Amino acid sequence: MHLSIVIPAFNEEQLILDCLDSIKLSISANAKPGFTHEVIVVDNNSSDKTAELATQAGAKVVFEPINQIGRARNTGAAAATGDWLLFVDADSLLNPGMVTDILHMIESGKYVGCGSVMHMPGLPWWGNAAMRLWTVCSVTFHWASGALVVCRTDAFRDVGGFNQEMFAADEIDLSELLKKWGRKRSLKFTILTLHPLVTSPRKVK
Repeated sequence: MHLSIVIPAFNEEQLILDCLDSIKLSISANAKPGFTHEVIVVDNNSSDKTAELATQAGAKVVFEPINQIGRARNTGAAAATGDWLLFVDADSLLNPGMVTDILHMIESGKYVGCGSVMHMPGLPWWGNAAMRLWTVCSVTFHWASGALVVCRTDAFRDVGGFNQEMFAADEIDLSELLKKWGRKRSLKFTILTLHPLVTSPRKVK
């Protein structure tokens, strides 16, 4: 199994190395025969050192000139060679337990993909309330947050990827398309809950 990890990044020089380090740690902890990966950072027209830092860290860097996260994710997916895609935002941190759960999900052969619940440190009280509400909706309706989406590459390409006409909620749209694709093949789309993705509170703020 070959996993392509796609990171859309616009002016993320402050956070990109932490994200890449978390990926390296999480993948190393799950090393096993037959499991390979690649890391693709999509420089979404950054004016800082995002691309330079990502290249130095060993990631493959591709360029997307139009500032839109869905477009950046699609550009990364187009450059991917893996049979599975893992999209993670540059302000987020993977952890070994989550990657273990993702690999178990893939190896079971029962799923088209998954998302994850999130943990945002330092949220104000109203942010925590909003986060709890989103978590209930995410787990109930099997909607992935854009911060982490994992899916089969063939399914992603068949459904057309992220909708570039949408400014927001394109990850919910993609979740629904993947669920529909999966149902025809008796495959499920799930939300992982045991090892939350740590991500920046700036999304809520």
